[in-house]
Amino acid sequence: MTRRSSGITLQQLHYFIEVAAEGSITAAADMLYVAQPTMSVAMKDLETRVGRALLVRSARGITLTTDGAEFLGYARQVVEQVALLEQRYLGRPPSRRLLGVSTQHYSFAVDAFVRMVKGTEGAEYEFSLRETRTWDIIEDVRTLRSELGILYRNDFNRNVIDKLLRDSGLAFRPLFVAEPHIFISRKNPLASRGRVTLADLADLPRLTFDQGANNSFYLAEEILSTLSSKREIRVSDRATIFNLMIGLDGYTISTGIISDDLDPEIVSVPLDVDERIEIGWIGHSAIPLTEQAQRYLAEVRAVVAGFGVALLG
Repeated sequence: MTRRSSGITLQQLHYFIEVAAEGSITAAADMLYVAQPTMSVAMKDLETRVGRALLVRSARGITLTTDGAEFLGYARQVVEQVALLEQRYLGRPPSRRLLGVSTQHYSFAVDAFVRMVKGTEGAEYEFSLRETRTWDIIEDVRTLRSELGILYRNDFNRNVIDKLLRDSGLAFRPLFVAEPHIFISRKNPLASRGRVTLADLADLPRLTFDQGANNSFYLAEEILSTLSSKREIRVSDRATIFNLMIGLDGYTISTGIISDDLDPEIVSVPLDVDERIEIGWIGHSAIPLTEQAQRYLAEVRAVVAGFGVALLG
């Protein structure tokens, strides 16, 4: 597409944002109560006006081109700013808040999400929080199902994670570096220890989060994934892993940051290993974060800082 004309409309931006979110022109049209042909024409006209292909159309739906992903970031900012202007000068109520977050299984990520929702202005919002597998986090952010993801990397998986992110047009931004801890039940005999070693854990069930078809050591949610364990149990969610910590005296390795309000029966104990866990957020390299996403990250930083952990960046 080479012909360029002026006059992108706010309506076209709204349409484009919905098409990207739904992954379908038909679904976006239904959501906005617009005829499908009208939506399709609006998208083609938008591409003509900007002089670039923004959407890839296929039988499976709509995906964004590289230019489309970048354009989406700016479109979101424009729509947000217009909503703020209308709220400030026309007395309009705060606009409907939108945000999708995908994360590995961290209680601080949930705690921050709770704080963000409680602090959100306006009577309407549509948020999603997905605790999921490492591969799915990257896919969620790549396809814009989620605006940002929370995951870890260390010296072992860094090269693999960074390559996956580069190939997906994503970037990793560090939040903090944590000393490894084990999470165990308050009733576990190791709970009173000031520090534990790998030898102390040899006879306990090791609990890890299942990574499904992409169950590579490099995509494991826990460090030291290549070390063998006599007793290994894989689970899919935090509620189950906590129940197994209580019922079987099992353990998992994580950051040591755990909320007493959300997880009162679980404690963390430092693990004596020469490893560090770098936690960060991932997002599209060319797409600036929305105001709501920035609010969420601000809450993540506040929660982590409350545990005395030094923040990065």
